[in-house]
Amino acid sequence: MDDITRLCRAQTRLTMLQISLLARMAIVFPFLADLAHGELKVYVKAKAPEYFLVIAQQRPHTVYLPGKDSAVGKLVRCIEEPLIKETFQTGKPARGKREWNYGSMIDMFTFGIHDGDKVIGVLNFEVDLDKLSIEGYSHLLDAAVAVLYHARHILNPEQFRPITASDGIIITDAHSRIVFADAAAQRIYRVLGVGSLRGGHLFDRQMTQHVTRETVETERPWQKEITAGGLILIRREIVIREGGNLCMRIVIISDVTETRAKDKEIRIKSAVIQEIHHRVKNNLQAIASLLRIQARRAKTAEVKAALKESVNRILSISVVHEYLSQQGSEDIDVQEVMGHIFDLAARNMTDREFTIRTEFRGPRLILPSKCASSVALVLNELVLNAMEHAFTGRKSGLIGLVVQEDEDHWHLDFYDDGVGLPEDFETRPRHSLGLTIVQTLVEGDLGGTFSIENDERGLGHGAHARLRIPKVQPNPTDEGQG
Repeated sequence: MDDITRLCRAQTRLTMLQISLLARMAIVFPFLADLAHGELKVYVKAKAPEYFLVIAQQRPHTVYLPGKDSAVGKLVRCIEEPLIKETFQTGKPARGKREWNYGSMIDMFTFGIHDGDKVIGVLNFEVDLDKLSIEGYSHLLDAAVAVLYHARHILNPEQFRPITASDGIIITDAHSRIVFADAAAQRIYRVLGVGSLRGGHLFDRQMTQHVTRETVETERPWQKEITAGGLILIRREIVIREGGNLCMRIVIISDVTETRAKDKEIRIKSAVIQEIHHRVKNNLQAIASLLRIQARRAKTAEVKAALKESVNRILSISVVHEYLSQQGSEDIDVQEVMGHIFDLAARNMTDREFTIRTEFRGPRLILPSKCASSVALVLNELVLNAMEHAFTGRKSGLIGLVVQEDEDHWHLDFYDDGVGLPEDFETRPRHSLGLTIVQTLVEGDLGGTFSIENDERGLGHGAHARLRIPKVQPNPTDEGQG
């Protein structure tokens, strides 16, 4: 619609009211192309009198047509479009043929778009009738034109959403007598025991005798979901009136039986997966409770500290499973999980008199669950490492996470405002289990890189652990292939 307004304002002499009328009608153009089973184009007169301007083009979803470049915005010489020119001059529909591809002809149907007595545009359908072989095709064209003029009024776009190739189309006359039913509609109703649709009444008992359930949506009074004969159908009805009198009904029937069955299967699988995550979380928390009991009975401070760290590692994994058990998605919000890990560390690893502050910066980072557990473990180890080494002799501290991304990688900067790394950190042997775990997870499981260094302001201003994680995660089955 924006393209139509822009093109018409720049290259035509149409008034704003006429342009807004064309833009409003554009809502139904995809529906019309589907209904007519042909490519739709709309022409208006350009400022230069010898040219037409193409302001809209729509290919159908209901039939295959060979691809062509878009013509929207192109100027076409009037002499090259005699059928369009004729409809502009007379205001009456016209029919002809044009060459579609080399040696191949296609049918053209043109209809005027009127503003009072003036033709302000011409709508053209290009249809391959020889391949369509649809009995009663003229009823589809009549319905398309009726919808076009109905579109002068304010419409609900969803009512005129596109038609698919598997949808059935039924058209009635002013007395709700069926004058057209395509092959898809006949196939659907044949399953319901209706032999012939044409000539019957849309509301005959024969049409509805197998209906076992019918649901009308409050916000879509023109649409029903019907259960009949083992099928689940969506029935969309478009009523065309003129001067308050019924002209025709267009009924679109969609068989969604298979879709509903798949949706149900997905919901069941999702519920099972969520239950599994819930049970894994409970089992991990049970293991953590056992380790806590063991820690209380431990004789040495070193063993107690090791068991506490193990508890936190297990709980950090349980946080991921708890999150997954509560979500319908297998994707994880890293910042939210990180918040839980901060809370765990604060409760389990710090003195009650110590105050820890946390902060996040950057966009929300959503990771697939297959790498979120590794990221959660990495962040947990970094939190534990900061708690153990960064804030010696202090009563408060800050830890935070900055998230950035480029086209191929996520960048995580985990930082604290503690004492920083010792000057000989790079040369001393690595005895930290936590940092060894981090390096193994980042480089091995996530295929990324890990580095740790002091803040650029120097010693005493904290440290930064920087993770660089590829967005495309390595496939474990590819290991060793070359």
